[in-house]
Amino acid sequence: MDLILVEEKKWENSAGKEISHRPLAGWLLHPTTPITLLLHNLDRSKNKWKGMKLIVGSPGTWSGMALRVSQFVFAVASMCAMVTASGNSNYSAFFYMNFTMGLQLLWSLALACVDIFSIRNKKDLHNREIVSLIVFGDWIMSVFAFSGVCASASVMILFAKDMNFCRIYWRLPCGQFALSIVLASIVWSLDAASSLSGFWLLVSFF
Repeated sequence: MDLILVEEKKWENSAGKEISHRPLAGWLLHPTTPITLLLHNLDRSKNKWKGMKLIVGSPGTWSGMALRVSQFVFAVASMCAMVTASGNSNYSAFFYMNFTMGLQLLWSLALACVDIFSIRNKKDLHNREIVSLIVFGDWIMSVFAFSGVCASASVMILFAKDMNFCRIYWRLPCGQFALSIVLASIVWSLDAASSLSGFWLLVSFF
């Protein structure tokens, strides 16, 4: 905060000695007065709030709603590609990834509805408790999605490169398995983006 210089006026008393007199308005603007400190704190809070509003993907914003809708769409697409592939339930890695995508689409759908409600009714979701809950859920879902994608990708590499099962067993729908894994990896990248933006917003509260 910049110091405000206050000009002192000098007067002479009856004895001829100079005395200094600081005007009342100048005293009110002095940096150590309670009024100035209060205005300074309000200005800092306002600037801090503006900084939180500029975070892309934060809850209750258009960018946050776009992230949630994108997560939901890609999670549904990944599940559809995996469910329509024959024999997908025979492999635990594919089943686990499909399960994580089901959890992801429910989580993303719920938060998308919350964002839509917040934007439509102009409700503010930039609250420490709300953001903490969303960040915790996002990080949990990110870990689940990442582990599911890695496990399924490992099985797919085993089928396609190491054992050549995709060439030997032509009925094995390797293309659908690979498409589902790619879509799930996109879901994870979008989930990671929302997790980082929420974590950045949470840090700004402290």
